[in-house]
Amino acid sequence: MIKVDLHSHSTVSDGLMTPRELVRHAAAQGVQVLALTDHDDVAGIGEARDEAAQAGITLIAGTEISVTWRNRTLHIVGLRIDPEYPVLQQGLARIRESRFTRAQRIADELSKVGILGSLEGAQQHTTEGIISRTHFARFLIAHGHAKDLKAVFKRYLVKGKPGYVQHTWASLEEALTWILGAGGIPVIAHPGRYDLGKTLTGDLLSEFKQLGGVGVEVVCGSHHPDQYGQYAQLAQQFGLRASRGSDYHGPGHSYMDMGRLPDLPSQCEPVWRDWEEVLNLAA
Repeated sequence: MIKVDLHSHSTVSDGLMTPRELVRHAAAQGVQVLALTDHDDVAGIGEARDEAAQAGITLIAGTEISVTWRNRTLHIVGLRIDPEYPVLQQGLARIRESRFTRAQRIADELSKVGILGSLEGAQQHTTEGIISRTHFARFLIAHGHAKDLKAVFKRYLVKGKPGYVQHTWASLEEALTWILGAGGIPVIAHPGRYDLGKTLTGDLLSEFKQLGGVGVEVVCGSHHPDQYGQYAQLAQQFGLRASRGSDYHGPGHSYMDMGRLPDLPSQCEPVWRDWEEVLNLAA
């Protein structure tokens, strides 16, 4: 089977590797088709594409858009996008600007429990573009407030804990409009992480499909093996294709390394089924 990984992050968002380093790592792990899907940004795609040509792997241009749906934060991956599409670029720029406003509010909340200088500290963990909760988490770990990412998000930055702030991202309709306008394929990222329950999950998949959504991540780094079958069944039920991605952020900051994802369940229709890039590899 062709090794396909359609979800990864570089230093353009909250990954630890530059786009070039990320592609080299993917190639070393045997990945043949890689999507770079940085949060709310496409700035790393050119560099990644250049390195992919040298490394002999296929690079899929992508992004992961932050979305607010029924007062919950979701992520929608756009695959095979035109990163130069102006409407997409404008929408992503708007989200990035709002991220800094959120970061200031997170820092204010952390200061209320005696954690000072967190905004500047988080910024020291960014190298290029956006600032995210992951950058605050790395600051908190470095200053001894938690031992690892899991502990950080248990004690801070989530609802009901110090550092949490409510934030409104793009709407689901906006995200899909941008992706589809850019010629891309919208995919719901890691649905198992949203804890929506059966009814809300059905509502999300139905609305997503009606808005032009195409796929859902069935196999991903943060899903438990028993969730593969669950989301494979839901993809079939709602007429969606299945995607597969590690959500790789770098060593020590990822659920799973690249190249180690299992195959999609046999009943799935892969999101890449009719992609020329993959068909050429299979020929």
